[in-house]
Amino acid sequence: MNTELRNIEQEIGRFRGRLFAAAVFVLLAFALLAARLVHLQVFRHEDLATQAENNRIAVVPIVPNRGLIVDRNGVVLATNYSAYTLELAPQRGRAAAADLDALIDELATVVEIAARDRRRFKRLQEELKGAESLPIRTKLSDEEVARFMAQRFRFPGVDIKARLFRSYPLGDTGSHLLGYIGRINPAEKKAMEDWDEADQGNYKGTDYIGKLGLEQSYERQLHGTAGFEEVETSASGRAVRRLNSHPPTPGNKLVLAIDIRLQALVETLFGERRGALVALDPRSGEVLAFVSKPTFDPNLFVDGIDVESWRDLNESADKPLLNRALRGTYPPGSTFKPFMAIAALNSGKRSPTAIINDGGTYQFGNHTFRSHGDKGVGPVDMHRSIVKSSNVYYYSLANELGVDLIHDQLEPFGFGVRTGIDVDGEVTGVLPSTAWKKRYYKRPEQQRWYAGETISLGIGQGYNNFTMLQLASATAALVSGGQRYKPRLVREIEDVITGQRKHVASDALQPLPLKPEHVALIRDALHGVTQEGTSTRVFAGAPYASGGKTGTAQAVGIKANEKYNAARIDEYKRDHALYIAAAPIDAPTVVLAVVVENAGFGAAAAAPIARRVFDYLLLGAYPSDEDLAATREGKSAAPIGTPRRADEVPLPGQAAPGAAAAAATALPAPAMPQRLAATQPPMR
Repeated sequence: MNTELRNIEQEIGRFRGRLFAAAVFVLLAFALLAARLVHLQVFRHEDLATQAENNRIAVVPIVPNRGLIVDRNGVVLATNYSAYTLELAPQRGRAAAADLDALIDELATVVEIAARDRRRFKRLQEELKGAESLPIRTKLSDEEVARFMAQRFRFPGVDIKARLFRSYPLGDTGSHLLGYIGRINPAEKKAMEDWDEADQGNYKGTDYIGKLGLEQSYERQLHGTAGFEEVETSASGRAVRRLNSHPPTPGNKLVLAIDIRLQALVETLFGERRGALVALDPRSGEVLAFVSKPTFDPNLFVDGIDVESWRDLNESADKPLLNRALRGTYPPGSTFKPFMAIAALNSGKRSPTAIINDGGTYQFGNHTFRSHGDKGVGPVDMHRSIVKSSNVYYYSLANELGVDLIHDQLEPFGFGVRTGIDVDGEVTGVLPSTAWKKRYYKRPEQQRWYAGETISLGIGQGYNNFTMLQLASATAALVSGGQRYKPRLVREIEDVITGQRKHVASDALQPLPLKPEHVALIRDALHGVTQEGTSTRVFAGAPYASGGKTGTAQAVGIKANEKYNAARIDEYKRDHALYIAAAPIDAPTVVLAVVVENAGFGAAAAAPIARRVFDYLLLGAYPSDEDLAATREGKSAAPIGTPRRADEVPLPGQAAPGAAAAAATALPAPAMPQRLAATQPPMR
């Protein structure tokens, strides 16, 4: 009995010990929990509260409306519109699965997804690794949006987003001038890392950036300032409600100096031919037309160009992506002769009355330099040498001046240097000198300048190679008595919020020290070209006085003593046709330089385009259909049909002429006037 009681007491003792240990453990556990609770609620309250708030609230950037681009008369050239895109987020939901093809196939049963869409998505996957979301379809219709939203639950990681798209209402008109926008590529993203923090933040959420032309050069002005939204999100990451927002500021509007009707006219006059034209106002440097042919449709690039279209553009022998006005360089041919004449006058190497007998050939050493068809024009002074385009006169003049003096006299006109125009990508061209040849070539025998190389420089051949922008700018300086400006495409920048406009003045450069009597002599000779020279037929009957100079430049060299025969040469190897011109010649308001590639004589192919430009700007006259066709075919001289009023002719894509149609080309944009006060030269 006693033994049993002792056993019970021992068991009760052990039980009490275990109970005490358990109670101590529980108390310690609760003490730890309490300590942890105090630590979290007291010491880390502020930090954790911030984290919780951040998990609940997402800050979403709002991409601003890109600024509009309009011409000098308010015609909209680049605008925006909103459309829905179907996007996959590779980092979440089913989109994170390895087999995206199955997901896309399933999506295709709800929304049409073409093979082109799949190829673009694959390309974007490779180019934009780590992107938050990628579009699989763009520009969805309302019906497609409704179909997807009804079955959205089936596709986690796939969503509909509203995005802004760039639009170029006039299609390929002015494409090289405007450029285009495209998705930001990895190289551009890396370059953005060097931007300051404010600029980087401004591009949060931005997928597109200007790639060429004004879209690229004025990217910061056109982009605008990004806004943001604070939204409350669910655990799955979907937005529940908007808490706060700061609207974005749209990009500024660019008002160009370009007259888009003139631009479209010149592009039409070129037809299927290749070439470039630059027309500018010598009084200000404003560029009125900036043409490169052939053109391309910048709308192709907005949504990501497909492989076939890119191949067509990139591999075409006509090189439609080359901006010939800015980057195409050509021998100036006989358009160089007025500049050689002014170099002779400035340096005192030849007087205006000095007579040179042009017998058709010029002998230098054992080499014969030939004239047009080996036909001479007889005795010529400086005036007659320009009017009759004497080669022999300028062969001998080049020999007298020498390459370095030619370079030193003509470089101030802008030959061989960038003009400083407000668009990226300009090339320098080549105005040769002995120093240039030493820099350009590596082998000593190539670096040596030979006296015979100087002769052909006099007629704009040899190493001479310039852009039409340089040639037009130099012509403007010559006919305006030495006054020079940096060419400008943008006339004003308008703040769309305040409506204030900032005039973008062309920088006036140091005037050239040209004597008035020398300038008058050159002007008179250029006018003589249109009265009794090579462009007489083209300017017959013109009610204004203009001056010009034709040029024919070799695209490829021909063998010594071999006669040129265009019919036996591949088209791409035929001579280029050039023309420089100014009007009215006594007080020029417009100067131009034009080249028609592989078209032969300047008087036949290039000068007629200049005539149509002057008729448009000085008379307000648009060519008849007969004149347009004849000019495109290189058969036109003076107008043969009845011209129309310029404002009666619709722009490309317009259904009807006049201001109403001009407004119709622009997609809606809030508080954006479609037409501005006309500022082109008055029509008569």
